[in-house]
Amino acid sequence: MVKLSKKTKSGHPTHQEELVRLRRIKGQVEGIERMIKDQRYCLDIVTQIRSIISALRSTEGVVMERHLRHCVSDAVSAQNERLTQEKIQELIALFQKR
Repeated sequence: MVKLSKKTKSGHPTHQEELVRLRRIKGQVEGIERMIKDQRYCLDIVTQIRSIISALRSTEGVVMERHLRHCVSDAVSAQNERLTQEKIQELIALFQKR
């Protein structure tokens, strides 16, 4: 379970922890660039790419969980039917893109 994060004035999570994750992923991408420039073994490169994909999926999961726990939960708690339905439609649209 993801710990609750700080919120901005607008009520959205700040995602500060995800910025740390993304900086780490950025470093991994830069590492792959160096591997390619150094003509490293293909499977070593692919292994690093798979690692980045896994890190991005993990980050996506954290952001999604925070969205559900903050944004969607707030809409439901406010008993605002229009806003709740809007959040549900956003999630449906997102998952239909996959």
